[in-house]
Amino acid sequence: MRVVMTKVLEASVKVDGEVVGELDRPGLLVLAGVGHDDTLEDAAALARKIWSLRILDDERSASDVDAPLLVVSQFTLYASTRKGRRPSWSAAAPAAVSEPLVDELCRQLELLGATVSRGRFGAHMLVSSVNDGPVTITMDTKNWE
Repeated sequence: MRVVMTKVLEASVKVDGEVVGELDRPGLLVLAGVGHDDTLEDAAALARKIWSLRILDDERSASDVDAPLLVVSQFTLYASTRKGRRPSWSAAAPAAVSEPLVDELCRQLELLGATVSRGRFGAHMLVSSVNDGPVTITMDTKNWE
């Protein structure tokens, strides 16, 4: 699984003009993508890392300050731009695989104590955020760095 995680002052997701998820206080916007080989264990490990990574003010983690999270599915994190001018999405898992794993990521975060808002899987979403810092971190369970 891959995520792009951004420290935000606020964030929201709209679908068809309706707000379906939002952060009304500082927290983390987490864009999450799923690859073909990702597992439930990857979702759990990623949740633990997201919740404990010390990227907030004064080197605190989301768990230290009970920062809320907005998780948005984002298959485009698996884009390949190696050839030509049109990205390939073939490395992204199909919805039947990725939707349950994004749900599991959210469930694992909630089990850790996180307040989690969500986008709507498969929908055309308008994502708004006010980035703080800016602080943006990428993580990939297949390549922890």
